[in-house]
Amino acid sequence: MAAEGREGPSLSVVPWCESCDSYFTPTSVDADGACPTCGDRLESAPDADHTPPKTPWHFWVGVVAAGGYLIWRAFEGVFLLF
Repeated sequence: MAAEGREGPSLSVVPWCESCDSYFTPTSVDADGACPTCGDRLESAPDADHTPPKTPWHFWVGVVAAGGYLIWRAFEGVFLLF
């Protein structure tokens, strides 16, 4: 059975062997791209024009809220000194 890459949490293709049902690190794969256990050919890494997804808008809302909170706490700390 042919092996193919599967997308991991970081959206990069990880060498995957269907017949062995396991992932491999790039250093453990043979020089010709074959599975070290069964010898099936593994898929190569994705092409170079792969771009990661954009950061979600609600992350930036959290960053602004945390920054506003820290600025407010700094203002309170300075105000309490005087």
